[in-house]
Amino acid sequence: MAVAMLATTATLAAPARADATTDAFLDILGNAGVTYADPAATTSLGEAVCPMLVQPGKSFASVASAVGDNGISPDMAAFFTGIAISMYCPSMMSSLANGSLLDSLQNPGLVPGR
Repeated sequence: MAVAMLATTATLAAPARADATTDAFLDILGNAGVTYADPAATTSLGEAVCPMLVQPGKSFASVASAVGDNGISPDMAAFFTGIAISMYCPSMMSSLANGSLLDSLQNPGLVPGR
């Protein structure tokens, strides 16, 4: 499976940084058979998922759709979004599962950069 990253991705996301989480994120994608041309752009898109998720009116589906706007199929965008959440804001996984995502807005510390 290939993930196409557009140049606009870098303008939408926080700058990528090399760390254990980033390495693990890229490894998980690679182990799942996801290929990408630009690790920095892929990482930036992954890091952008959590801040997008806590914007007013956003949901998993709307964030996955925004990820898909980067040239990724809908199924792959949903997969990518789930992996990004599990790596960059894992505490939000239970909020997504039980429908209490809005509760996380009350605790900005759950999302990196907030």
